[in-house]
Amino acid sequence: MASPQNTIGIVYDYDQTLSPTYMQDEVLFPHFGINPSEFWKRCKNLVDNDGYENELAYLKAMIDYLEMDGPSNADLEELGKGLRFFPGLPEMFEELEALLTHEHRAMGVSIEHYIVSSGLKALIDGSQLRSHFKEIFGCEFAENSSGRISFPRRVISHTAKTQYLFRINKGMLDPSEDVNDHMPDELRPIPFPNMIYLGDGPTDVPCFTVMNRFGGHSIAVYNPGDESRTSFRKAFQLSGVSGRIKYIAPADYRAGSHLRLILEETVLEIASRIVETRRRELVDATVAAPSH
Repeated sequence: MASPQNTIGIVYDYDQTLSPTYMQDEVLFPHFGINPSEFWKRCKNLVDNDGYENELAYLKAMIDYLEMDGPSNADLEELGKGLRFFPGLPEMFEELEALLTHEHRAMGVSIEHYIVSSGLKALIDGSQLRSHFKEIFGCEFAENSSGRISFPRRVISHTAKTQYLFRINKGMLDPSEDVNDHMPDELRPIPFPNMIYLGDGPTDVPCFTVMNRFGGHSIAVYNPGDESRTSFRKAFQLSGVSGRIKYIAPADYRAGSHLRLILEETVLEIASRIVETRRRELVDATVAAPSH
């Protein structure tokens, strides 16, 4: 039996997409007295000299730097309370929900939000955003017998992020499930045309590519407060000839902003298409009464 496919899935990168800062720089480094330039230099050395992958290098460096303090995942979640976001967040999530009309709801249309990040899941889990998201996928630490973080439990590289788009697409949110198992398109709860992905630059290219290939919607955001234009250039290079994205907008999530208008119109467009599809299905499923 086919899935209703009446859910709109909005998927976000985190750093530079929902927040103007990197989460480590904002709450982790200041709390533990870590020098950011020395930390990232250590990461680069691990990549250049020891052959580490980028994400594993930064998780390795983090464990090394935090060894003496020995925080738990709960400690990291507590630090996550200090994370800040672009204007309009977290208010936007409920405001988007209010966008759906009575007709949309009568046909079962709903919105689910997801984060897929190479940052630390524990920090985001402790933030004000957590209650607004169906699921958050990020790098995770295992804990040792003393309850201290000791080893990477899950690593999400920028290329591995695409796996989680398919998990959302198939409704396989538990990482223990094999996302490579075949699932017919009609059984997938959130088809890609019902999905919107927001990212900020080159590390989101694999996700943008998947969205374009399977009929999803892609938006690149940039920090309008970045006077160097570096943030804008990252997003701009994804548009034009490269055709990686459908839209580019400043990362301002407040009502009436350019980004909000794009998001709202895209959500309404998807919702209306779902309603029309459901109507056709209901008509096709109705058997006319015999005439006398």
